[in-house]
Amino acid sequence: MASLLITANRMILSPTEGPTRVVSPGYVRIEDGVITAAGEGLPDGPDAPDVHLEDGLLAPGLVDLQVNGFFGYDMVDADETGWRTVVERLPETGVTSFLPTFITAPVEVQAAALRRTEELLPALEGRGTRILGVHLEGPFLSEKRKGAHNPAHLTDPTPEKIATLLETGLVTLVTLAPERDGALDAIRTLTANGVLVSVGHSDATAAQVEAAADAGARKVTHIFNAQSGMNHRDPGVAAQALADERLSPGLILDLHHVSATVARVVFNAAAGRVVLVTDAASAAGMPPGTYELGGEPITMPEQGPPLRADGTIAGSGLRLDEAVGNALALGVDPATAVDAATRVPADLVGRTDLGRIAPGAKADLVWLGPDHRARMTWIDGQELLGGGS
Repeated sequence: MASLLITANRMILSPTEGPTRVVSPGYVRIEDGVITAAGEGLPDGPDAPDVHLEDGLLAPGLVDLQVNGFFGYDMVDADETGWRTVVERLPETGVTSFLPTFITAPVEVQAAALRRTEELLPALEGRGTRILGVHLEGPFLSEKRKGAHNPAHLTDPTPEKIATLLETGLVTLVTLAPERDGALDAIRTLTANGVLVSVGHSDATAAQVEAAADAGARKVTHIFNAQSGMNHRDPGVAAQALADERLSPGLILDLHHVSATVARVVFNAAAGRVVLVTDAASAAGMPPGTYELGGEPITMPEQGPPLRADGTIAGSGLRLDEAVGNALALGVDPATAVDAATRVPADLVGRTDLGRIAPGAKADLVWLGPDHRARMTWIDGQELLGGGS
C-alpha cells in the first residue's frame, strides 16, 4: 500500500497522551494504512504533500455507535445489497466506523439476524465503513419508556436469553433498562464478555442507574429521549448520566430530539464524556416518504425526524458530520465536538486504534469543509470520498 502525506491548514491532533487539540497547520504521514507520524506545523524533509487542505478541518474518521439504517435500508433485515450500500456510502457522511443497530424484536429473531449478519460480513470486508459489531437496542427495555419499540416484544434479560444473543460474538453494545428483573446480573455477564452496556429506554431512578454503573454499565442511550429525566427531587436516568463520571451520555444532536439549550447543558455537565450518535433510520439520506424501522412503517416528513403513525419519533435522518456541525454552532469547541464523534465512542468499544490522529492509529480520516460536511474520507489511508484538495 502506497504511502501518503496529508497537510492541512487546520487539523485535529489527538495524541495518545494529553488532550485533543486543533493545530494550524498540521500534517499526517501514512504507511500501509496506519498513521506513522502526525504533528503541528509542516513535516520535516523535502517531500511535497500528496494532499493539502486549504480550508475546513482534517479530523479523525467519525465513529457512530447507533445506526438503525440509512439510504433506504433497515440494517436488521437488509440483504447483502442493502448492507453493501450502507457500508459503501456512509463515508459520504464522514463515518468510517459504525455499529449497525437492531431494535426490539423477539430474542430468537434477533439471534437469527445476528447469524445472518455473521454470514454477510466476509463479503463486506474492506468495502467501506468498518463494522464494529452490532448494537442491540432492546428487547430488555421498559414498557413505560418504549419510544418507537414494539411493547409486545419487551422482556427481562434472563441468563438464557443473554447467552443466546452472545452466541455469534458479534454483539458489541446492548441498551437495556436496569430496573428490569435480572438486569444487574445481565450487565455483569455482558461486561464480562466484553460487551458495552448502555442504560436506555428506562424509567429507572438515579440510584438504579448508579447500581447499573456499579455492575459495569458505561453509557446512556440518547440522553433525555425515552428515559426518566432531571426532576430535582426525584432524579432519573438523565440526571445520573450527567452526574456520574463513569457514564457517557449518547446525544442525538439533530436539534429535534433535544433542544439547543439542553444540548449545551449536556456538553457542559458531561465534559469529555458526550458521544454524538445519529440513531439514523432507513429514511436517513432519503427523500420524504414511507420507510421501515424494525419491520414497522415510519414516515419521513419534509422537515424533522421520521415518525411512527402515532407521532412517536422513530430514529432520525441525521448525518454524523451534521451533528458535529450542530455542536460547533452551539459554541462547543472544535476539539470537544470532534472527540464526541471520534475518540470517545471508539474508546468506549475498546478500539483505541480508531477515532484519533496519532501515530499507530488506523489511517481513518475525514476532511470536514467550512460547512462541516465531509468532503474527503479515507479508510486505511484509501480515499473513499473525494471532493477536491
